[in-house]
Amino acid sequence: MKHRLLQYLTCPSCGDAIKLSNVTKSDGSEILEGELRCESSAHSFAIERGIPRFARLGEVEQDKAATAASFGWEWRHFTHGDELYADQLLGWLHPVKPEFFRDKVVLEGGCGKGRHTQLAARWGARDVIGIDLSEAVETAFTATRNLENAHIIQADIYRLPFARIFDYAFSVGVLHHLPDPRAGFRGLSQKVKPGGHISAWVYGAENNEWITRWINPLRERLTSRINPRALLHLSALPTAVMYAATKLVYGPLNRSASGARLASHLFYNDYLNAISVFGWREQHSIVFDHLVAPTAFYISRAEFEEWWREIKASDVQISWHNKNSWRGFGQVN
Repeated sequence: MKHRLLQYLTCPSCGDAIKLSNVTKSDGSEILEGELRCESSAHSFAIERGIPRFARLGEVEQDKAATAASFGWEWRHFTHGDELYADQLLGWLHPVKPEFFRDKVVLEGGCGKGRHTQLAARWGARDVIGIDLSEAVETAFTATRNLENAHIIQADIYRLPFARIFDYAFSVGVLHHLPDPRAGFRGLSQKVKPGGHISAWVYGAENNEWITRWINPLRERLTSRINPRALLHLSALPTAVMYAATKLVYGPLNRSASGARLASHLFYNDYLNAISVFGWREQHSIVFDHLVAPTAFYISRAEFEEWWREIKASDVQISWHNKNSWRGFGQVN
């Protein structure tokens, strides 16, 4: 934990400011072991291995803990990077561009292995804070430790340790895995100061009926209950099928005008073409990600629009992404 993070923290229980009360191990500007306390000294929070711990899996509801545990294992295994992550993130955050981040204080709701936290920091954010409930924070901390403007916190998205201080908050691929996705979105928006902005990307209900009808029951009743290491090996089979299809059919066809016209009639073309640029390891992580989660919701456009009306956002832009998901951007008032 870097000292500059303190200016942004408040107690998630009482709202008081947070102060550093004890440091037992540090490495240059990084506090590795210590304790944080709220000003009233009623609540304390450990700093362990460089990460402030405002929530732990054993302290939250069972469904949240189970989902966090699954993704924590995933992101501690799939630690690889990819030069294509920048374009992928911008696709999810449309119409946001890299320059939008410059000099902003940014909150990432669900940072996983830290790949998007890295990008926001490198795109010039004044400070970017990635939060996650899972043990993925260990991977994210390692990935961002050398960036002075990047910070990682273990926290519950429903009880965030911040006041209303952020210029921009974003969450991609996380809200639909929460027990109450809308409450998670609402919680993020409440940490954005008036005039700031928020982005969210979620699975769409439209065009995903085949998943909700066939894949979801399999995931809920079987694959999410399998030991993650065993599931890693089992998921290699559907990955091989998808990898062959994207590399031999979808990718090549979409590279020419005539092929693209033909490909437009193929099953799930927009999405499978989009991921055709990725190698085996990234495609394996995508398949594993869809099979490991105990909880996943598919959000209709009408429901997604209601989220934005509820927080009274203005200048909202909602658009279809790869014809299987929704992305939104708006101003918080």
